[in-house]
Amino acid sequence: MTMRQRKTALIGIALFAATAGALVCLPSLHGRAPAPDPIATIPAPPPGQGSDAQPVVEAVFVLDTTGSMGGLIQAAKDKIWSIAATMAAAEPAPKIRMGLVAYRDRGDAYVTRVVDLTPDLDALHAALFQLQATGGGDGPESVNQALHEALTRISWGQDAAAYRVVFLVGDAPPHMDYQDDVPYTKTLDLASRRGIRVNAIQCGKDPRTRSTWQRIAQLGAGAYAQVAQDGNAVAIATPYDDKLARLSTELDGTRLYYGSAEERAERAKRLAASEEARDAAPAQVLARRATFAASASGKAALLGDKELVDEVTQGALALEEIAPEALPEPLQGLPEAEQRRVIAERAERRSELQRELEATAAERGAYLRRQVAETGGAEDSLDHKLFDAVRAQAGSAGLRYDADAAAY
Repeated sequence: MTMRQRKTALIGIALFAATAGALVCLPSLHGRAPAPDPIATIPAPPPGQGSDAQPVVEAVFVLDTTGSMGGLIQAAKDKIWSIAATMAAAEPAPKIRMGLVAYRDRGDAYVTRVVDLTPDLDALHAALFQLQATGGGDGPESVNQALHEALTRISWGQDAAAYRVVFLVGDAPPHMDYQDDVPYTKTLDLASRRGIRVNAIQCGKDPRTRSTWQRIAQLGAGAYAQVAQDGNAVAIATPYDDKLARLSTELDGTRLYYGSAEERAERAKRLAASEEARDAAPAQVLARRATFAASASGKAALLGDKELVDEVTQGALALEEIAPEALPEPLQGLPEAEQRRVIAERAERRSELQRELEATAAERGAYLRRQVAETGGAEDSLDHKLFDAVRAQAGSAGLRYDADAAAY
């Protein structure tokens, strides 16, 4: 394939992804016009990502966002990078796409909000950042609808060997009295036929929820686990957090994106939302993000598509074939020799930062493992329950995890 053909293919993929993302990220509100959804639309890449034999992990979190779930939602905001880093710790390193179905109940501000599967975990973190726990209060919630939409409104890939998984996380059973709902039993039958496992993580100790969550896990070929109402997430500050946060920010600064003015404007909008979420996050969260960035899976995920420095450096794109108006703004108007100098300098700086990130992340990981071993308690945490399920189930996709691969 010539450079020009590769460029044409990349543009086609980007246009398809933008269209798919715009269609899927719409709120579901029964019987009334949809209210504006503040969760940003995240373009989804085309399905079928296993053609190069790299394993694929697709994970969707179906998350109760009613008032009683405030502690767990905060844990999810803080831990999304740890979860991703844990999934990335497999041999061989997988491609990771993650999505979200946030749910409440009819009569609340929304019933569901859907973020499609995406490799852009910065955007997923930004979507989580916007979620607040409120509503509910009457016991059962719209679990049936949320699970059904996790199957039908998410762009699951077509790779038969992929590890595809849903994590249902909540503290209240489903409404079974909504006549127009699809009961979870039918949804789980669909999941089985499509090779998607469904795990059920119960928050709190409500006995009605326990029995239903156990049945959902059984029918979904998944695991049931129970955690404290706040998720009992492992939260240990380390001497490496500030340095990792700084390195991660510097690494972000090496990125240059090309494309049409509209594509670059949309990218800038998504980056701004991600930066807002990162600015509000403590150093521990940013250190977890940096740890993911240091992994083989994380490097690709954090760059995304149409990143000029990587594509030119790797030979996937010829600089001279990009229209001048499609270049990143810092390069527009510069002579070609100067453009190449800027790209080379950023590529060199990126390599330096990535090496330092990898070394510091390894030191942080060793420190955390020692602290967890000394203090105990990790087995009861949301982090550990998720890792246990992934480690037990991902072998079907050719993934292998060491027992100490869990990231905190």
